[in-house]
Amino acid sequence: MANVAFMTTLVVVSTAGLFVDDRVLLNESIWLKPLKFGFAFAVYSATLAWLLTKLTKAKRFGWWFGTAFAVFGAFDVAVIALAAARGTFSHFNAREDTLNQVVQTVFEYGVPPLLISNLVIGVLVLVQRTGDRALSWALRAGLALSTVGMVIPLALIPMSDVGEGHTATDANGDEVPMSAGHGIGDPDGTGMPLTNWSTTGGDLRVPHFIGLHGIHVLLLVVLALAASATRHTWLRDERVRAGLVGSVALGYGGLLAVTTWQAARGQSLVHPDASTGLGLAGVALVTVAVGLVTVVGGRRRAAQARQELVTAV
Repeated sequence: MANVAFMTTLVVVSTAGLFVDDRVLLNESIWLKPLKFGFAFAVYSATLAWLLTKLTKAKRFGWWFGTAFAVFGAFDVAVIALAAARGTFSHFNAREDTLNQVVQTVFEYGVPPLLISNLVIGVLVLVQRTGDRALSWALRAGLALSTVGMVIPLALIPMSDVGEGHTATDANGDEVPMSAGHGIGDPDGTGMPLTNWSTTGGDLRVPHFIGLHGIHVLLLVVLALAASATRHTWLRDERVRAGLVGSVALGYGGLLAVTTWQAARGQSLVHPDASTGLGLAGVALVTVAVGLVTVVGGRRRAAQARQELVTAV
């Protein structure tokens, strides 16, 4: 929660920076990146803090890895904010000045502990129940998705079109040598509003974002099902809610797979081709089919229970 407080403060400072600092980097305010990272880490860290309270075994072990995530996350985002304040790139910056070397060193040694901490917490959740079936499966699947989301950029970075000798202009007008980039099929700089995801090529940030926030989508599904259960008796069955969470998790995993494949082929999220469309359609059909089977089974069991109750009376 200390990490959440730090990230929230960064969001406030970065938001102010949007209005008082007119410097831009790749056609967006230099403060937009630390704002997005601060917000994402605040939400994710708050989720992990809540999740760790649900552990029934190895709670102290989980606490240490949660603390590691918070500490390394704070360092990683702090150097992103430092680079932004300097008006230059944080990621893929190959300049040899001292401050940039500090930034790149923090990334090199700070990102792996985030992945490992998240993976360990995921294993702890996997081997124990952290709530009813629906919540347990949402947390298990969500942490698996987030871990995959963290790994995807490492796999896609080598596909970036930014090669040796490529430079980009920073907010100070300096040409900065770049070691890689987010874009696949087209360099960075032709992005959508706010996200800055490429509109003319693939972008590794798309599946990265989708994977990281899968846990939040699944938790919202759990809350929606719990609220709906007050009006629909068949949803009061744990097995039905868990099955529906499973169907959404299956579909979300399919979406992550398709968008990763799309990005790797150098294709923009907003310009899918027929193959991508077919892939998304297949994911949707499987998700709906699994969900329908779960709903039909749940409603049948609820009807049988009502009939048995009437017969008994």
